[in-house]
Amino acid sequence: MTASRVFLYFCLSFIIGIFVSSLAPVSRFFILGLLILGIFLISIFWHVKKLVVIGFCVLFLVLGIGRHQTIESAIPNITEQNINFVGVVSEEPDIRDKYTKLIVETTAVEGKVLVNASRYPEYQYGDQLKITGKLEKPPIFDNFNYHDYLKKDGIFTTMNFPEISLAGQNSGHPIYQAIFSFKNKFKETARKFIVPPQVGLLEALIFGDEGGISKEWRDKLNLTGTRHIAAVSGMNITIISVLILNFLLALGLWRKQAFYFTVVLLVLYVLMVGAPASAVRAGIMGGLFLTARHLGRMSAAFRAIVFAGTVMLAFNPLLLRLDIGFQLSFLAITGIIELQPVFSKFLKKIPDYRFFPIKTTLAATFSAQIFTLPILIYNFGRIPILSPITNILIVPFLAPITVLIFVFGITSMIFSPLGYVLSWPVWFSLSYMTNIIDVFSKLPKIW
Repeated sequence: MTASRVFLYFCLSFIIGIFVSSLAPVSRFFILGLLILGIFLISIFWHVKKLVVIGFCVLFLVLGIGRHQTIESAIPNITEQNINFVGVVSEEPDIRDKYTKLIVETTAVEGKVLVNASRYPEYQYGDQLKITGKLEKPPIFDNFNYHDYLKKDGIFTTMNFPEISLAGQNSGHPIYQAIFSFKNKFKETARKFIVPPQVGLLEALIFGDEGGISKEWRDKLNLTGTRHIAAVSGMNITIISVLILNFLLALGLWRKQAFYFTVVLLVLYVLMVGAPASAVRAGIMGGLFLTARHLGRMSAAFRAIVFAGTVMLAFNPLLLRLDIGFQLSFLAITGIIELQPVFSKFLKKIPDYRFFPIKTTLAATFSAQIFTLPILIYNFGRIPILSPITNILIVPFLAPITVLIFVFGITSMIFSPLGYVLSWPVWFSLSYMTNIIDVFSKLPKIW
């Protein structure tokens, strides 16, 4: 048994411990029993390596349980009350059609506060706000636990349309303020040339921002199994990174040059979208996949992904059960690692063109879809039978469309007339995607 495999078992044991604890409270007597069992196996059977490994696995299982319980016990018991305080907008505002979601941090309340505010006036990241209203616990609906959904992000309370007045500005980090300023300028420029629903898809595809997508179109994305294109997910980042890497190789760059250039683009992209936790996690997973592929050690890629997942869960164990994005990213990349070679053989008659590797893209898409299917069924209660077809028609074009949108956006901010010219191929590309989604969402729902 190699050291790397033993380390993999330890990581998986830690993850299993978190999962077990997230399902139901684990008694102290049970934890004590596991602790005694682990120590017993290690100390008594020290010369039997397999039993020693099992003993350490038990201890890592206990460690996972303990880590999850520590985080759960630290969640405050909130009392609903009328309150007034001064807080800072700590994340980019989520602007919807009729209202805005603000994440506010203040010393007056434990954890972050989600404030649902009127659409106008508009507030920015770093604004200091004086807020007066009722502090409430996030509701729990019949088919959705909003409380659990928010607590994974450190949000334990909400306020609905309180009185808000601006008390100050520029209290955020200068780097984030610059990034968000760039994003807003990019969006404003795009909206001058592109109209809904295409512009909403553009903002979601580039920034993972669904604020510009109507409920009708979010439902269509769900029905067709293409909701992942509206998020900065591990699946999207991995597939797009591989396509960009192949494109750079096709241009004549050496493999090492293409790899480093792709990694730099990946880092810049994560920073440009504001480096939210979800994008950072997706970027790390995608980067590890690229590294394993570059080194020619795809057999080690799964261990690297598991280790990365373990580190992320050590910081925030609530992600494992409560963050669908984390689950989908982890499973999608695992699927690509394990099944892409199989599908590549199955699709051997399909060509991989120099600038457009169809077989590679289809194999990665199928692999990710199969591994993420259980999560989609569990969370959305349906089997999107048409999802593979819809994704086949869309995913291969994500990389070139993404690059085209970037060129269009940056060019438009510098020289508007040229941006107008580039807006036509961008609009055509996005219209192709929206038409595919629209048509397939209207087909008989055979799931």
